[in-house]
Amino acid sequence: MKWCFVLVLVGTLLHGAAGKVHTLRYFQTSSTQVPNFPEHISVAYVDDLQIYHYDSDTKRLVPKQEWMKKLSLEEPQYWERQTQNSLGNELTGKAEIETVKRRLNVTRGLHLHQRMGGCDWDDETNEIRGYYQTAFDGEDFISLDFETETYVAAKQQAFITKQTWEREGVAAYTKNLIIHECSKNLKKFVHNAESALKRTELPLVSLLQKSSSGPVTCHATRFYPDRAMLFWTKDGVEVTEDVDPGEILPNGDGTFQTSVSLDLSSVPPEDWDRFNCVFQLSGVQDDYVTRLDRTKILTNEETPTDLVSVLVPLAVVALVVALVVALVAVAFVLIRRSRAKRPPTPPSDPDVQEVLQELNPQPQ
Repeated sequence: MKWCFVLVLVGTLLHGAAGKVHTLRYFQTSSTQVPNFPEHISVAYVDDLQIYHYDSDTKRLVPKQEWMKKLSLEEPQYWERQTQNSLGNELTGKAEIETVKRRLNVTRGLHLHQRMGGCDWDDETNEIRGYYQTAFDGEDFISLDFETETYVAAKQQAFITKQTWEREGVAAYTKNLIIHECSKNLKKFVHNAESALKRTELPLVSLLQKSSSGPVTCHATRFYPDRAMLFWTKDGVEVTEDVDPGEILPNGDGTFQTSVSLDLSSVPPEDWDRFNCVFQLSGVQDDYVTRLDRTKILTNEETPTDLVSVLVPLAVVALVVALVVALVAVAFVLIRRSRAKRPPTPPSDPDVQEVLQELNPQPQ
């Protein structure tokens, strides 16, 4: 999904900085003719944690975090009221997707219309920043400029929507709604989720390398929050050349991951131990440092030395066990053979012999 807006967070807030920028984002997706997919879905996120979910199949808005359930203690009808609002948003979304389809002159087939709105709140300066954006079939359609209270049409076909909304005062209404209502909700949610949002989880760091001649990647995962930095140092000084940093990406469990690669093709092997991968996390005073140890690198070409040290003893044990099992099996067969007897003499009773002949007829 290509969005034309860029969310600018105020400061990286690393190493115990006082302020923090909290975010509340609302996403709504309306669709037509998408197999096994609801025609409308609404979700919301606080600081990248999903807080609720609604879809046109269930017709219910349900909380996704334990601390969100506190809202029903303050207002018993809270979730029922929000469900009714979501039902209204569903109808609005269906109408909007049909309007955009007419503007773009598309009719049948699979189509998606997405709306995203939200706000950022700096809990130190109390600054509020809002945003609103729509997209159709994965491409920007129209967005709101909060400074000028005007809409920006990303496509020529969105110009009619821009004129209509500005003429009807939708821009001012949307700005006021997001700046005031969104920020009020965000502050309430953050207050209820204080313990969850202020927690810190250190990462699991691994050194990876696709081939012996390729760059070494330092990969950090399962950390929280997402305000973190990962970089390489040499003799304690940050390395900026031959470095390829990655983005901070969410994991499915609410934690995050990131990586940074370092090209060591021009570095002598004896100098590798002068490099360290350094991870810094907001709210944690000490750095999390991983020394570049060749024996700790996981690669596709060969098994790491530390893993070999584990696998070799296991292989020896497995071989010994297999030999023991084989010897027991051979001994068992020999014992069976030594105890075997010749077939007994056929019984002399004529009736028994007749039955045996019927069961085991002799060739003629």
